[in-house]
Amino acid sequence: ESMEVDTPAASTSAPPPEPVQPAAEEDEEEDCSDLADLLDSISDATPADKIPILTSILNEPKNRYGSTAAALKERAVYALARAYCEDNRHDAVVTLLTGETCAPFFANITKAKTAKVVRAVLDSVCALAPEELDMQAQICQNIIAWCRAEKRSFLRQRVEAKMASVLFQQDKYGEALTLVDRLLVELKKLDDKQLLVEVHLVESKIHHGLRGMAKSKAALTASRTSANAIYVAPSLQSQIDMMSGVLHCEEGDYDTAHSYFLEAFEQLDQLDDREKAVPCLKYMMLCKILDGLNKALGLSAATGVAGIRSDHKNEADISGMITGKRGVKYAGRNVDAMSSIAAAASKRSLKEYEAVLTEYSHELQDDLLIKHHLSTLQEQLLESNLIRIIEPYSCVEIEHVASLIDMPLPVVEKKLSQMILDGKFHGILDQGKGQLIVYEEADQDQAMEKGLKVIENMDKVVTSLFGRSQALRSMMV
Repeated sequence: ESMEVDTPAASTSAPPPEPVQPAAEEDEEEDCSDLADLLDSISDATPADKIPILTSILNEPKNRYGSTAAALKERAVYALARAYCEDNRHDAVVTLLTGETCAPFFANITKAKTAKVVRAVLDSVCALAPEELDMQAQICQNIIAWCRAEKRSFLRQRVEAKMASVLFQQDKYGEALTLVDRLLVELKKLDDKQLLVEVHLVESKIHHGLRGMAKSKAALTASRTSANAIYVAPSLQSQIDMMSGVLHCEEGDYDTAHSYFLEAFEQLDQLDDREKAVPCLKYMMLCKILDGLNKALGLSAATGVAGIRSDHKNEADISGMITGKRGVKYAGRNVDAMSSIAAAASKRSLKEYEAVLTEYSHELQDDLLIKHHLSTLQEQLLESNLIRIIEPYSCVEIEHVASLIDMPLPVVEKKLSQMILDGKFHGILDQGKGQLIVYEEADQDQAMEKGLKVIENMDKVVTSLFGRSQALRSMMV
């Protein structure tokens, strides 16, 4: 009897798990076919038609969240974000991740998967709507608030790093710096090298925007130090090299800056990232222009000739940068603008230079680095032309100088007074007669300098003798 009781018990308990499990999986895969069909049906639809279909996939009544269903719904989230951006429904994009549409999906997948989806959607939205900075900032704020409520610190820190970058693009340097400082305190405790590299790089850009070159250089050094300990993706490494070039360019080391920009440009060219490669190419051309102008200024000073001489070798280098594959691949208004600036600088024509600035105002004035250095280049061209004009004269009317340089009289008068105060040449402005009186450069009187050196040496001797007398007195006592 015991054998008869044990045998059916074993037969009823053992077999069920094996045949039931594959059948359940097959049913689950078959059940997802309707979701896959809906997802495939939107390929030719307009963005407005895609939105209700994708929303129905995420909020389907059967609540399927198996591996296949989760993968399909993840694709639906990405497609829905793209559809909102293409349809210019930016308000819907802001509430997409933290609203009711994606809430059931995020509640039924792992935290790691949620973080991946959120970051991918955020990057996609920023790429599709790069000019909508207010929308990007609002999305980041919503995600950060959601992460705080859900206690997801790692995702919050990454979104805060993105938020700091958006605030920097909005020129809100104070808010961005406050956020970065608070974030760096947390990251240093966790020793998250990857995120430290990105946040220190953003910090360097913020300080550069505030014209704090020393702090910007220190932040970039910290970013490079963290980058040396880990593998850095080529896109991030190109940003580090580009920032290094920017700082060297600000310091006037144009050769080193050009080498950094070239390194970054080659990496971006391999990644086929045209949006970031074109500014890099513009920076390379800017360095060549400024370096050629500095060499020409040095040549003029060495030969004693006022003004700037044309450097044909430099012009050939500029033309060589935009020919061949680079010229064909990156041709456009940005490259044309820098080529026109190089041509105007080589001719030393202020009128042509200002015409180029007016024609290509968007390409030349929107970038902080190019705008700053082009204003410096304009000042140098103006000074060199003024020195060339007044060189033959000992006394000349300011109005005549203004007519020759084809600029307003008040601007020329102000610039001449500034050059006199800066010691660019010796002279005075006779405003009563409207004349500029230029003095010849006299040999410096060395008597004063040598007299000061004699007094300095005598002071050292007297101080030494006084010290010895104090020592002798102490010995006698």
